[in-house]
Amino acid sequence: MIDIFGGTTANADFPATAHELRSAIQAGELSAREAVACSLARIADRADLGAFVTVTAELSLTEAAARDEHYAATPRSERAQLPALHGIPIAHKDLTDVAGVPTTHGSAAFPHPPASSDGLSARVLRAAGAISLGKTQVPEFGLTGYSENLIAPPARNPLDPERTAGGSSGGSAAAVAAGMLALAPASDGGGSIRIPALACGLIGLKPGLGAIPADMQRGPHDEFGAPRLTVTGPLARSAADAALLFDAMRAEPGDPAEPAVAAVQRADALTGLRIGVSAASPFEAAHPVPLSPEARAAHERAATLLADRGHRIEAADFSYDPVYPHAFTTAWTAGLSLLELPEGAEEQLTPLTRLFRERALARPRNAHVTAASQLRDFATEARAQWGRTDVVLTPGLAMLPPRIGAFTSLTPDEDYQLQCEWAPYTSMVNVAGLPAIVVPILTTPAGQSFGVQLIGRYGAEETLLQLAAQLTAA
Repeated sequence: MIDIFGGTTANADFPATAHELRSAIQAGELSAREAVACSLARIADRADLGAFVTVTAELSLTEAAARDEHYAATPRSERAQLPALHGIPIAHKDLTDVAGVPTTHGSAAFPHPPASSDGLSARVLRAAGAISLGKTQVPEFGLTGYSENLIAPPARNPLDPERTAGGSSGGSAAAVAAGMLALAPASDGGGSIRIPALACGLIGLKPGLGAIPADMQRGPHDEFGAPRLTVTGPLARSAADAALLFDAMRAEPGDPAEPAVAAVQRADALTGLRIGVSAASPFEAAHPVPLSPEARAAHERAATLLADRGHRIEAADFSYDPVYPHAFTTAWTAGLSLLELPEGAEEQLTPLTRLFRERALARPRNAHVTAASQLRDFATEARAQWGRTDVVLTPGLAMLPPRIGAFTSLTPDEDYQLQCEWAPYTSMVNVAGLPAIVVPILTTPAGQSFGVQLIGRYGAEETLLQLAAQLTAA
């Protein structure tokens, strides 16, 4: 038996990595039920962080017992071919349907009956052997870069519980950073993987649109013609674990190939990439983008570390269409005009959701279609600019994570502007449909993390994971 909480090592508060868990389970040193029980104990111990909205302990232990029965019935010679995540505990954002579990979407405006079946992304990971322990905290409908709503306590940052864990995957990031889980699936429509990863000191991969087949079930454009913004991807404490989950999320059932895992294993051999360095943001047309000294230091440090690895670091001179802030805001909220609420439920929305929905309903459809067209043009130009080098290196978050309640104490417009100032580099990558990864680079004396973002070309997810491995090794 191994102690998945790390024994007496410096990381005693954290479970083993997902790779270590997988090896121990496959070797029979740890049962799925024991792995789940350890994670459930950690969830209970850190309930103060508000990471979970719903914990499905009984369902999870029952599923773990079934996994153990399957393991026992599998010949020893075939156990290495068990599903990639066999017995590994995970959790899903409370935007994803899991059979038998309520999906709240972070909103008090709707009833929350148990889902009748798994959503596609949950179904894929169940087939990969993962065991869901419940639902993690999100903002209402996943709209904001912080995870506070009207139905459950806010997701707090394990590095400083007085501050936000980010959003919309804030509960999942808090769970991984606090060691409740080794890794977690997440989703990103404007930074919702990368913002909480940066806030909590994690690796967060936003795949390019289409890299994970489940993300394309509704097509490459939304109802108004804007680029489809939301994709799914992994949160983890290491590039190797992020690669493991990414491979599982995109694999066909029964596919044993793990190309991202293999790529990270040979990360040391990667050299000679042209990396463009820029701190320009398309939101600068609407308001200042004030970078803290720590954010600048992390950006500069990452460039130095990559140069030390033999990559060619080049200053990049990017310019962005000043229409972007208005076009993105319009397209980002256009879907709220399609939201059908029960009678009288408007008053149960958060102030930000309510106001932006009212504005979306008041706009003519043509305004949404025009914003969508402007974003498609922006995407074309951004891909052309960024494509002059192999990878683009930007800062991560511009400042420390704001304190719990800092956003909601503002008017909705002030709240939204603060979100854009805090995370000025993420949404543009969703619009472009390209992959990006965020990596922790430095830790402040107070224990806070600052990181950077790397943007790749289409299909460059494995290269980005390799660069994350190089940066974290340094």
